Amino acid sequence: MKKLLLFLGLATPALAQTPPDTAVFAPRRAVMLQGTSNFRDLGGYPAAGGKHVKWGHIYRSADISKLTDSDLLALQKRHVALVCDLRGPQEVAQAPDRLPAGARHLALPAGSEKIDPRLLMGGSKNLDRDSLMRAVYTNTSFFKAKYKPLFDELLTLDNGQALLFHCTAGKDRTGIGAALVLAALGVDRATILRDYAATDVYWQAGRAQSLQRMSQAGMSAEAVNTVRPLLAANPAYLAGTFAALDRQYGSMDKFLATQMDLTPAKRAALRAKYLQ
Repeated sequence: MKKLLLFLGLATPALAQTPPDTAVFAPRRAVMLQGTSNFRDLGGYPAAGGKHVKWGHIYRSADISKLTDSDLLALQKRHVALVCDLRGPQEVAQAPDRLPAGARHLALPAGSEKIDPRLLMGGSKNLDRDSLMRAVYTNTSFFKAKYKPLFDELLTLDNGQALLFHCTAGKDRTGIGAALVLAALGVDRATILRDYAATDVYWQAGRAQSLQRMSQAGMSAEAVNTVRPLLAANPAYLAGTFAALDRQYGSMDKFLATQMDLTPAKRAALRAKYLQ
């Protein structure tokens, strides 16, 4: 584990001492690109029926507006044919995606306006940002508009092509999307939560850059320190999403069936396509 994190350029003394998780930190997991961080292959996770998620078909990432030409060539070689952009219109306008040759772009902004801007501002000392983050993760009202098209595309994507979905940090909107996709493929919740928490490793450089930009924009050191914990991937937040879906729909399976339109036949087709 320590050698892997050092190789990725992401290790700190604390992280380097973390017990190894061979599924989450498989050598093939991180896609090393110059223009972004937290770019990951969702392959390799143990799933339904004793199978595993196929490598090289589904990717998650942070912002891809600064990909280099060599990055784009690397994604083209990985057959990335569709990029699902989970950001809001303002984020897209400020930092439009760079796409590999031949790839389509699908904007899925629903719910981005639900993120309280106070989360990323100094604001009042009394503002409970942890409660606001928990509210973000348990507001499922826009999930159908945001994530159902992702499943539709996964089902219709040509064999041999790959799909990438991302937001700005690759943590919150992307983290929920990854959780839903992995759940549909039969990956257990404990593994999904570990994949989510791994953002703290894979996005470590990006998080540092975000905090630096806040300081450069004039935020006080106190305000930056207040925001810092919110840029971490707290598994309790995603666990709140699971609890909300269980509470509102009865189970994850019922949510996937009624809101993502994953009928038994479609779910079987999804698993046949992305499991091996």
